[in-house]
Amino acid sequence: MNSAVIFGLLIVLMLTGMPISISLGLTVLSFLFLFTQVPIESVALKLFTGIEKFEIMAIPFFILAGNFLTHGGVARRMINFATAMVGHWHGGLGLAGVMACALFAAVSGSSPATVVAIGSIILPAMVKQGFPNKFGAGVITTSGALGILIPPSLVMVMYAVATNTSVGALFMAGVIPGLALATVLGAVTWYIAWKNDYPRLPAASWGQRLRALREAIWGLALIVIVIGGIYTGIFTPTEAAAMSAVYAFIIAVFVYRDMPLKGVGKILLSSASMSAMLLYIITNAVLFSFVLANENIPHAIADWIVGKELGVIAFLLVVNVLLLVAGNFMEPSSIVLIMAPILFPVAMKLGIDPVHFGIMMVVNMEVGMCHPPVGLNLYVASGITKMGITELTVAVWPWLLAMLGFLVVVTYWPPLSIWLPKALGVM
Repeated sequence: MNSAVIFGLLIVLMLTGMPISISLGLTVLSFLFLFTQVPIESVALKLFTGIEKFEIMAIPFFILAGNFLTHGGVARRMINFATAMVGHWHGGLGLAGVMACALFAAVSGSSPATVVAIGSIILPAMVKQGFPNKFGAGVITTSGALGILIPPSLVMVMYAVATNTSVGALFMAGVIPGLALATVLGAVTWYIAWKNDYPRLPAASWGQRLRALREAIWGLALIVIVIGGIYTGIFTPTEAAAMSAVYAFIIAVFVYRDMPLKGVGKILLSSASMSAMLLYIITNAVLFSFVLANENIPHAIADWIVGKELGVIAFLLVVNVLLLVAGNFMEPSSIVLIMAPILFPVAMKLGIDPVHFGIMMVVNMEVGMCHPPVGLNLYVASGITKMGITELTVAVWPWLLAMLGFLVVVTYWPPLSIWLPKALGVM
């Protein structure tokens, strides 16, 4: 009964068009005051202890690093390097877009930032070279989603906060699936370009490739600093986030000199605004998790599923359907913070690895970012390409179907996610 009241309240508030964070907060407060005897002091205490997590500090730092990189010329140099490497294949600029998205994802941690940074540069170039607008839009919209799978990833940090899973293990677990998905998206891009005989670039000489690598090396080095630093134990994921923010500032302002010092204030303000929005969602999600735990709802759901003997295969199928449906109405941060505290205890009871479960959720979020009505990447790409959401939805279908196939592989083949962190001894 209580669970029906909580979820009923949340759904009604969301249907009014109210932001997710406010819907969560009002649901929690309404339920606490009207249906429970929980003292308000304990709510305040839980709120304070819930957000007093070291991992949360990584979020504003990764956002800041991503903003410096987006505005600091790093994306352009990564595109030049990717074009020099794969531009001579079928659909050269499209393949370069996939590769550049994968590289930029590894330094930004954000899908929308990846779409903006890479798409705003490479899409006009693709149209100029003779590619159909919808082909370029499909490539960048879906490849931009790699931003939350290839580490560092803000969504992984939020999953770690919601479930007390190791951020370092999640980052390492995202490497192989991230590279595999980039390969799948590249294969779809190549096939469509080959089938339609889309333009190819002249093959770059090894001298040109080395020159492009030399120009991009400062940005690419950030990948080594973040992943290498975490793996070797030099610093934690949160310290890696702080390091990446400082490093991104230095290369944008003093090395590449694409950003004047007077532009730093604007970047700091926009990063603070985005961080505040995410932290507000996290705050309300912590309260929501507290109410669920107080009413014993996750464990009741776990007991019910175990009692029905659904098994791991059926449970994972249900979770995927549930998350894909949720992706129609909510953005990734909200889905993870709401769904993880409910589904995670059930997964643990069924013996599913927490890191594997996290990567599966992240891949689900990637799919959700690329389809309507609230796919963030669609709206970002729409702003760049000036295409309507319906037209974009049709454009992304070939890549979206490939992503759904990849989701099935990630779901039912755990070694793809957990082999690397186990081999590195981080889980």
